[in-house]
Amino acid sequence: MGEFMTVDEWKKKVKFRGYAHFDRKITINEAWDYISDPLKIKTHGFLPFIHHTLKITKYSKSKGKSTKNREICYSAHKDRYIYQYYAYLLNEEYNKRVSIDGLDQCSIAYRNNLHMNNIHFAKQAFDKIKELKECYVVIGDFKNFFDSLDHQYLKKRMCQLLQKDKLPNDYYAVFKNITKYSTWELSDLLKENGHLLNLSGIKRLNKQDLAIPWSKFKALKKDMVTPNKKSFGIPQGSAISAVLSNIYMLDFDAKINSYVTSKDGMYMRYSDDFIVILPKDKALPLEQELAFLMSIIHATPSLVLEPDKTQLFECSIGNIDSFEIRDALLCMTGKKKIDYLGFSFDGNAVTIRDKTISKYYNKLNRNIKKILRSKDDPKTKVIIKSIRLYRKFGYHEHEDSKDLKKGTSLVMWIGPNEYSVLMSELM
Repeated sequence: MGEFMTVDEWKKKVKFRGYAHFDRKITINEAWDYISDPLKIKTHGFLPFIHHTLKITKYSKSKGKSTKNREICYSAHKDRYIYQYYAYLLNEEYNKRVSIDGLDQCSIAYRNNLHMNNIHFAKQAFDKIKELKECYVVIGDFKNFFDSLDHQYLKKRMCQLLQKDKLPNDYYAVFKNITKYSTWELSDLLKENGHLLNLSGIKRLNKQDLAIPWSKFKALKKDMVTPNKKSFGIPQGSAISAVLSNIYMLDFDAKINSYVTSKDGMYMRYSDDFIVILPKDKALPLEQELAFLMSIIHATPSLVLEPDKTQLFECSIGNIDSFEIRDALLCMTGKKKIDYLGFSFDGNAVTIRDKTISKYYNKLNRNIKKILRSKDDPKTKVIIKSIRLYRKFGYHEHEDSKDLKKGTSLVMWIGPNEYSVLMSELM
């Protein structure tokens, strides 16, 4: 079990955010006396999230160039600190619970005490497949995961975690406002301030103390705010959404893990993605194992498996056969490798997926463009930004293993020659 985090340790990790919102920008220390008082949280008036649809360009060999929409909701500054603090409190309880229930290594996303990333988790899965030699592998993905979470079911799981018959008043206020949240479109705020809907316009907006004056907020609120009137869904990307999604899946994880470990297999879930590995000598036929997994999925409110992203495999000493579901039947495909958490495994060797490399270079390219657009920054700031870019994306001859705790940016590195060209362009 990983160590637990004290409040002081948590506060040191909370970052100041400089975006403009409906309240003024404050630090965690300035907000602390307020957000740590349950009586204040009980009656706190949460402000609307600012919503923006970010279009992300994706590339693949089979489909070519495509665009994916990513919905972004970001909260007011004091609200964000409240969500972060209660996420911390819930996460501490969650860590205790999964340790007691033997689920510490099953739920692997958004954890603050595992100190591991996709590299470690993918290696564990592939090592298990090698160890078993002959096994079945099921990889699944839940459809519209955050947008589908059932509010009443989530509330019950939170009460169960806190060992309460009903949520304490402060927790209920947080729960109510993250489920019955409301949004205000970023495009409308930009238009109201005379800014264009582009990066330059957003940058200008964020330099303001407030997104709009309070008097204008009250005058426009009725027409501009869109409430979530549904009995399901939480905003993806909020400071508390990640831990709530893990709490939602507590019973699901326990049921799947209990079944899989009884057969000496492995189960891991990374947010809405999961992998099940079962030794063939202790497993039922693959169709029956899949049917059992589907029965647990169907028993959990709002969970729907994404058919196109469901991968089924039969592994036999270095050989991998892949199957897909067609008209309720398992049909073999020509695919001979397993894709999981950014890596590919052919039964013998592990390689980085083309998609992972593409994501890396796209992210690197976006960061380079941000620096090149920083024409209003003095040269010293550009140099500092460039150094940060190198530390995050650059080539490193020797990396201490503990650096892997920092995130997945170590998955791929540009070489020293490319870095020299990059720096010459930036300078």
